[in-house]
Amino acid sequence: MKHNKLQTNNLELIAATLEHINAELESPEQLASLLNTQVEPGWPPGEYDRNAQEFFCNRMKEDGTSGIGWYIWYAIRQAKNETPSLLIGAGGYFGPPNKDGIVEIGFSVMPSQQNKGYATEIAKALIENAFNDNRVDKVIAHTTNHNKASYKVLEKSGFHYVIKNHESDNILFQRLKQ
Repeated sequence: MKHNKLQTNNLELIAATLEHINAELESPEQLASLLNTQVEPGWPPGEYDRNAQEFFCNRMKEDGTSGIGWYIWYAIRQAKNETPSLLIGAGGYFGPPNKDGIVEIGFSVMPSQQNKGYATEIAKALIENAFNDNRVDKVIAHTTNHNKASYKVLEKSGFHYVIKNHESDNILFQRLKQ
Protein backbone atom coordinates (compact mmCIF):
# COMPACT_ATOMS: atom_id res chain seq x y z
CA MET A 1 0.00 0.00 0.00
CA LYS A 2 1.62 3.20 -1.11
CA HIS A 3 -0.77 5.94 0.01
CA ASN A 4 -1.93 7.07 3.44
CA LYS A 5 -4.40 9.57 1.97
CA LEU A 6 -6.88 9.24 -0.87
CA GLN A 7 -8.80 12.10 -2.44
CA THR A 8 -12.26 12.00 -4.03
CA ASN A 9 -14.52 14.82 -5.24
CA ASN A 10 -15.90 15.46 -1.76
CA LEU A 11 -13.85 13.36 0.62
CA GLU A 12 -10.40 12.83 1.96
CA LEU A 13 -9.71 9.28 3.12
CA ILE A 14 -7.04 8.86 5.78
CA ALA A 15 -5.48 5.44 6.43
CA ALA A 16 -5.80 4.51 10.09
CA THR A 17 -2.72 4.05 12.21
CA LEU A 18 -2.67 2.25 15.55
CA GLU A 19 -2.65 5.71 17.15
CA HIS A 20 -5.90 6.59 15.37
CA ILE A 21 -7.64 3.39 16.40
CA ASN A 22 -6.49 3.67 20.03
CA ALA A 23 -7.76 7.26 20.13
CA GLU A 24 -11.06 6.17 18.60
CA LEU A 25 -11.45 3.43 21.22
CA GLU A 26 -11.00 6.11 23.90
CA SER A 27 -13.51 8.53 22.37
CA PRO A 28 -14.69 9.75 18.97
CA GLU A 29 -13.62 13.26 19.96
CA GLN A 30 -10.00 12.12 20.43
CA LEU A 31 -10.06 10.60 16.96
CA ALA A 32 -11.56 13.79 15.48
CA SER A 33 -8.84 15.84 17.16
CA LEU A 34 -6.11 13.62 15.66
CA LEU A 35 -7.74 13.91 12.23
CA ASN A 36 -8.22 17.69 12.66
CA THR A 37 -11.94 17.50 11.93
CA GLN A 38 -15.29 17.35 13.66
CA VAL A 39 -17.38 14.30 14.55
CA GLU A 40 -21.13 14.00 15.04
CA PRO A 41 -22.69 12.37 18.09
CA GLY A 42 -23.36 8.70 17.48
CA TRP A 43 -19.99 7.81 15.98
CA PRO A 44 -19.16 5.08 14.86
CA PRO A 45 -21.53 4.38 11.96
CA GLY A 46 -23.32 1.15 11.10
CA GLU A 47 -21.41 -2.10 11.26
CA TYR A 48 -18.19 -0.29 12.07
CA ASP A 49 -18.88 -0.78 15.77
CA ARG A 50 -16.64 -1.28 18.80
CA ASN A 51 -16.12 -4.98 17.95
CA ALA A 52 -14.90 -3.99 14.48
CA GLN A 53 -12.64 -1.30 15.95
CA GLU A 54 -11.10 -3.81 18.36
CA PHE A 55 -10.64 -6.34 15.54
CA PHE A 56 -8.78 -3.77 13.43
CA CYS A 57 -6.77 -2.61 16.44
CA ASN A 58 -5.58 -6.17 17.04
CA ARG A 59 -4.74 -6.65 13.36
CA MET A 60 -2.78 -3.39 13.31
CA LYS A 61 -0.85 -4.49 16.40
CA GLU A 62 0.04 -7.76 14.64
CA ASP A 63 0.97 -6.17 11.30
CA GLY A 64 2.67 -3.02 12.58
CA THR A 65 3.25 -0.24 10.07
CA SER A 66 2.94 -2.69 7.14
CA GLY A 67 -0.79 -2.88 7.96
CA ILE A 68 -1.38 0.84 7.44
CA GLY A 69 -3.69 1.18 4.45
CA TRP A 70 -4.93 -2.44 4.58
CA TYR A 71 -7.56 -1.89 7.26
CA ILE A 72 -9.58 1.21 8.17
CA TRP A 73 -9.75 4.43 6.19
CA TYR A 74 -11.53 7.41 7.77
CA ALA A 75 -13.71 9.40 5.38
CA ILE A 76 -13.68 13.15 6.01
CA ARG A 77 -16.00 15.47 4.10
CA GLN A 78 -13.84 18.38 3.03
CA ALA A 79 -14.55 21.86 4.32
CA LYS A 80 -16.38 24.10 1.84
CA ASN A 81 -17.25 27.76 2.31
CA GLU A 82 -18.66 28.04 5.85
CA THR A 83 -19.13 24.27 6.27
CA PRO A 84 -16.35 22.71 8.37
CA SER A 85 -14.81 19.34 7.60
CA LEU A 86 -16.62 16.38 9.15
CA LEU A 87 -15.83 12.73 9.80
CA ILE A 88 -18.69 11.15 7.84
CA GLY A 89 -17.78 7.48 7.68
CA ALA A 90 -15.22 4.73 7.54
CA GLY A 91 -14.33 2.10 5.01
CA GLY A 92 -11.48 -0.18 4.29
CA TYR A 93 -10.19 -3.65 3.79
CA PHE A 94 -10.29 -6.73 5.98
CA GLY A 95 -6.54 -7.07 5.48
CA PRO A 96 -3.85 -7.28 2.81
CA PRO A 97 -4.48 -9.36 -0.32
CA ASN A 98 -4.54 -13.11 0.20
CA LYS A 99 -2.47 -15.58 -1.83
CA ASP A 100 -5.15 -15.52 -4.56
CA GLY A 101 -4.91 -11.73 -4.95
CA ILE A 102 -8.24 -11.02 -3.24
CA VAL A 103 -9.11 -8.21 -0.84
CA GLU A 104 -12.48 -7.56 0.77
CA ILE A 105 -13.89 -4.07 1.34
CA GLY A 106 -16.54 -2.67 3.64
CA PHE A 107 -17.89 0.80 4.36
CA SER A 108 -20.23 2.62 6.75
CA VAL A 109 -21.54 6.18 6.64
CA MET A 110 -23.14 8.19 9.44
CA PRO A 111 -26.96 8.25 9.11
CA SER A 112 -27.10 12.04 8.63
CA GLN A 113 -24.64 11.75 5.72
CA GLN A 114 -26.29 8.89 3.85
CA ASN A 115 -27.90 9.24 0.41
CA LYS A 116 -25.33 11.85 -0.64
CA GLY A 117 -23.08 9.55 -2.69
CA TYR A 118 -20.35 9.33 -0.04
CA ALA A 119 -20.46 5.53 0.30
CA THR A 120 -19.99 5.19 -3.45
CA GLU A 121 -17.06 7.63 -3.34
CA ILE A 122 -15.50 5.60 -0.51
CA ALA A 123 -16.02 2.28 -2.32
CA LYS A 124 -14.63 3.54 -5.64
CA ALA A 125 -11.55 5.05 -3.95
CA LEU A 126 -10.87 1.81 -2.09
CA ILE A 127 -11.25 -0.25 -5.28
CA GLU A 128 -8.89 1.98 -7.26
CA ASN A 129 -6.39 1.99 -4.40
CA ALA A 130 -6.48 -1.82 -4.14
CA PHE A 131 -6.02 -2.31 -7.88
CA ASN A 132 -2.97 -0.02 -7.78
CA ASP A 133 -1.28 -2.84 -5.85
CA ASN A 134 0.10 -5.46 -8.26
CA ARG A 135 -0.85 -8.26 -5.86
CA VAL A 136 -4.59 -7.49 -6.11
CA ASP A 137 -6.63 -9.12 -8.88
CA LYS A 138 -10.08 -9.13 -7.29
CA VAL A 139 -12.01 -7.01 -4.79
CA ILE A 140 -14.95 -8.62 -3.03
CA ALA A 141 -17.69 -7.35 -0.73
CA HIS A 142 -20.58 -8.87 1.19
CA THR A 143 -24.01 -7.46 1.94
CA THR A 144 -27.54 -8.74 2.54
CA ASN A 145 -30.88 -8.27 0.80
CA HIS A 146 -31.93 -6.11 3.76
CA ASN A 147 -29.16 -3.61 3.08
CA LYS A 148 -30.49 -2.11 -0.15
CA ALA A 149 -28.24 0.96 0.10
CA SER A 150 -25.09 -1.18 0.25
CA TYR A 151 -26.37 -3.32 -2.63
CA LYS A 152 -26.81 -0.15 -4.76
CA VAL A 153 -23.38 1.20 -3.81
CA LEU A 154 -21.74 -2.05 -4.88
CA GLU A 155 -23.58 -2.03 -8.22
CA LYS A 156 -22.67 1.65 -8.85
CA SER A 157 -19.05 0.78 -8.04
CA GLY A 158 -18.83 -1.87 -10.75
CA PHE A 159 -19.31 -4.98 -8.61
CA HIS A 160 -21.14 -8.01 -9.93
CA TYR A 161 -23.35 -10.39 -7.99
CA VAL A 162 -21.67 -13.78 -7.44
CA ILE A 163 -23.74 -15.89 -5.05
CA LYS A 164 -26.12 -15.74 -2.11
CA ASN A 165 -25.73 -17.88 1.01
CA HIS A 166 -29.37 -18.63 1.84
CA GLU A 167 -28.58 -19.68 5.42
CA SER A 168 -26.85 -16.41 6.37
CA ASP A 169 -28.55 -14.16 3.75
CA ASN A 170 -25.03 -12.96 2.82
CA ILE A 171 -24.56 -11.95 -0.79
CA LEU A 172 -21.07 -12.03 -2.31
CA PHE A 173 -20.12 -9.40 -4.90
CA GLN A 174 -16.86 -9.12 -6.80
CA ARG A 175 -15.03 -6.81 -9.10
CA LEU A 176 -12.11 -8.03 -11.18
CA LYS A 177 -9.04 -6.02 -12.13
CA GLN A 178 -9.30 -4.91 -15.74
